[in-house]
Amino acid sequence: MSEKNTVDFWFDPICPWCWITSRWIVDVEKIRDIEVNWHPFSLSTLNKGRDLPEDYRAAMDRSWAPARVAAAVAQKFPGTVGEFYTALGTEIHHNENKTNDYKDALVAALETVELPAELVDAGFSDEYDQALVDSNAAALDLVGDDVGVPIIALNGSSFFGPVISPAPQGEEAGKIFDAAVALASYPGFFELKRSRTVEPIFNKN
Repeated sequence: MSEKNTVDFWFDPICPWCWITSRWIVDVEKIRDIEVNWHPFSLSTLNKGRDLPEDYRAAMDRSWAPARVAAAVAQKFPGTVGEFYTALGTEIHHNENKTNDYKDALVAALETVELPAELVDAGFSDEYDQALVDSNAAALDLVGDDVGVPIIALNGSSFFGPVISPAPQGEEAGKIFDAAVALASYPGFFELKRSRTVEPIFNKN
């Protein structure tokens, strides 16, 4: 009998590349013996105080709310984080619900997973900012600070990525996961990379 693999996955709900990778992991859950732990990450926190292009800075300024609410969910209802991310990511990336600094998407996602509607208020206060700082730090301590999301730890071995588009499905998803586990198990493995030639592609199902 194969040993259960543990996956720790740090996500910022606004990142399309992270969303695609998370859908791969969700598919892998169906066909491999894995345990997934979902952790909020904030690109807005990561980029706070950095010198950024004007358009990216604007995007970061309006993108606090999803990560903040994810942090609130992680603290108050930790068993629902993955389900909440799925609902919120569907709103943001598939339904393109990005109005009101993502408030409308958050309201819809909380309703979908039957979480208290007042959790949306966490998105527009700094109550959970320290929790995001701590969650970011936990991830970056594992992989270094020159990365964004997705950040994954496979059985404790951590890296940025994989960055994929579209997400593999079915047994293909399982094969790629098996390869990732094999690479992660080698202590001397650090990096594979090539230039992206496609934009984020979202599977319809």
